[in-house]
Amino acid sequence: MTRPRVATALETISVTVPPEALDIYEAALAHVCRTVGFFLDDATGLWTVEGVKDRGADEPELAAALALAALASGVAAEPQRRVTEAEGWLARTHEAFPEQLIGRRFAVRGTHLSGPRVAGRLTLVLDAAVAFGSGEHGSTRGCLRALERVAWRRPRRVLDLGTGSGILAMAAATLLHRPVLATDIDPWSVRVARANAASNGLASRLRVLRADGWRSRALKGRTFDLVFANILARPLTRMAADLAQQLAPGGLAILAGLLARQARWVLAAHRRHGLVLRAMVREGDWATLVLQRPAAGGAGQ
Repeated sequence: MTRPRVATALETISVTVPPEALDIYEAALAHVCRTVGFFLDDATGLWTVEGVKDRGADEPELAAALALAALASGVAAEPQRRVTEAEGWLARTHEAFPEQLIGRRFAVRGTHLSGPRVAGRLTLVLDAAVAFGSGEHGSTRGCLRALERVAWRRPRRVLDLGTGSGILAMAAATLLHRPVLATDIDPWSVRVARANAASNGLASRLRVLRADGWRSRALKGRTFDLVFANILARPLTRMAADLAQQLAPGGLAILAGLLARQARWVLAAHRRHGLVLRAMVREGDWATLVLQRPAAGGAGQ
């Protein structure tokens, strides 16, 4: 997600947390920050999560997000603040976002880059200041690699649940030549995903809606041949029954946003509802699961 780029005064908010709280605090800061990153201290095994936001902006939202993160993780992390120079931050953001070649088919590049595109690659162009879904995160990269694995199935009805920047929806629309429905609970993410789709010439293939997961009326009674859900381990587990119900027979789900050590219990939750594991993609500490609802009369595994 991103925020309007009009402020000249920025600040960096950081928290230090154990591994089990990393994904929750990352999501909390991403709710209010322009960009979010995280760094491991090998000596302590702790992660520092940093987000950059307009100085003094969205303070109630930040406080609420951090309070919910503490409640959900059981870890109360004290936020630290420091002033960040806007001009230097943008320059560093550009430097930290070179063109990325992901899997065999995709290239992700920032709007600040010029020059010819990489031949033989499907190029997705994003603003370098997009906080989540820029292709740098292991979960996003894992989803793109998983999409390459399943593209031969030519799924027709595609959903990107929790679309963020829209990168996965755009990748699916480009690779599969299919219309894609993308949803997100965050209104800023909806606006960013729509803008990214338009700038990549995909506005006619992407329908982006604000929706609260499977509760949305837009999803009620619908089934899908392919579902992306790059969210977090806990909400993925809670939504397992809904996913199983709304996957078409033979349909596939690409689930991410989970650390590799969380994959087992996320998988177990979905197996209880009849889904079977078809593949697991590892990107560093992150895992992406490819699950399938067996076709009618078919056998699972």
